[in-house]
Amino acid sequence: MNEEYIRSDLQRLAEGRPPRSARILQKVTTGISFLTDFLSEQYLDFYIPAGGSKIKFLTGRRGTGKTHFTNLFRTQAEEKNFLTVSFSATDVWLHDFREVYLEILRQCDLKEILENCAAQIIREMEFDPDEIHPGQTFMDYLSENNEADALTKNILRGELRRRFSRNPLLDHTFADCCSLLVGGILGHPVLEPASREMIMDFLHGDKTVKLSQMRAIGLSPTRVNKYNARHMLRSLAEIVQMAGYAGIMIVIDDLEVLQRRSTDQPIRYTKMRREDAYESIRQLIDDIDSMRYILFLVSFDRELIDNESYGLKSYQALWFRIQNEVIGIKFNRFADIIDMDRLSDQIYTAEVLMEMSEKLALVCSSADRPLSPLSREQAEELIERSRYGGIGLPYLVNRMLLEGGTQNG
Repeated sequence: MNEEYIRSDLQRLAEGRPPRSARILQKVTTGISFLTDFLSEQYLDFYIPAGGSKIKFLTGRRGTGKTHFTNLFRTQAEEKNFLTVSFSATDVWLHDFREVYLEILRQCDLKEILENCAAQIIREMEFDPDEIHPGQTFMDYLSENNEADALTKNILRGELRRRFSRNPLLDHTFADCCSLLVGGILGHPVLEPASREMIMDFLHGDKTVKLSQMRAIGLSPTRVNKYNARHMLRSLAEIVQMAGYAGIMIVIDDLEVLQRRSTDQPIRYTKMRREDAYESIRQLIDDIDSMRYILFLVSFDRELIDNESYGLKSYQALWFRIQNEVIGIKFNRFADIIDMDRLSDQIYTAEVLMEMSEKLALVCSSADRPLSPLSREQAEELIERSRYGGIGLPYLVNRMLLEGGTQNG
């Protein structure tokens, strides 16, 4: 690995941010693996691929490892064939779920998903999609082999109807659009490039596409809005699974922006927008059991719980649904709120901190930056400091080692 890249990731660690490299991320991970491995087994291996859906909330003070945990868990999801989406609440409005859905759709690459759906149909019709040359449709391939008869075309149309238009789990607009797009990929029915682009733009929320233009190609569409966006998301998840993925993992970070009143943020929530955002999250919690193949991970600093005027407690309809999850003494790996503060208190012993420092020192050695791992006395000192400060132990370990390494180097 490039030494400059390693140094960049070490600087990120010193600033309390996780490394971008999945390899370094896994090398410096200590302690939280017992949780990520447990969640990976319970949700990524079994529950979500079997048709379940879940929302997990992640909270803790700065430096407790929330982003490190998120990146590690997301890497595990990708290794298990999940489609992953990640964005910050500082970049996407949350008070209108339409904006959330469109950001998820934008990151998913719908074109590739539908191409995979087309390949699955070809396999179910007992053909090999790998035998179709680039630029050639399935119907072109069948014609070359004298198999594009009326019966085969009828079977193909039946597959499209079964998967999309007559699928009760899909929004009718989303289903009809996907049916036409996948049919166009397969070559039956034929779809002109201009019509394909128009449908894709419409699905991605382009308001310049007129409904009359959509009707002209046989569609009766409804525009995506904050009322149908959750059903659209449910439909997207069904298509993702249909394309051969295990499911979709959606990470929303920096939720604490909802209760911050700074005017220098590009996204600033008024009281009304903040309450609309809380209501949107409440509705998602209520609707999650009607969805399939989706795992949400929503992350926020502890201040969102502690601030009773603007935080979660200020919107009782939402707080009532999650408050029991933050009460208790022992860390519960099944809890819907993952409290990194409580996790730190239980897993970050002096031995764990010393192991963490050894792993970090090993990574630093590959960048010609010799560091000495923490002594027991230093580890115990950090544990004591974390109890009275607002900074978590992983951050303190990184800071002590990397600042010391800079001075010694």
